[in-house]
Amino acid sequence: MATFDYAEMQATAHELIEEFGQAGVVTRLTPPDPILGGEPVLTPYPATLVPMAYEARYIDGTAIMAGDMQIYISSIGLAIEPTVGDVVNANGTDYAIVAGDPHKFDGVTNVVFTVHGRAR
Repeated sequence: MATFDYAEMQATAHELIEEFGQAGVVTRLTPPDPILGGEPVLTPYPATLVPMAYEARYIDGTAIMAGDMQIYISSIGLAIEPTVGDVVNANGTDYAIVAGDPHKFDGVTNVVFTVHGRAR
């Protein structure tokens, strides 16, 4: 049985996001060391992304609210895996990540990151 080339799918997703998307930033807040203390550290990671509004049929007012965005983020060139607690800047607005899906179908290759963002 032939294996599927997820790296090729990753490259295709990146090309589409690069063509139709925009430059953005994923910011991660690293909390202070629990023993040594200190200040939390905000680390920005440049990203290529496509923010898309949810269709009205998905907005239920609880899990998905009006104004929430579904953000597709290219995994190529992104040093982190976006997760809950991170903030994505797209269209000049900061979106807190409420949920995410790395689309790691083979358990290794992140084809694309899809996150649910809520305006802060």
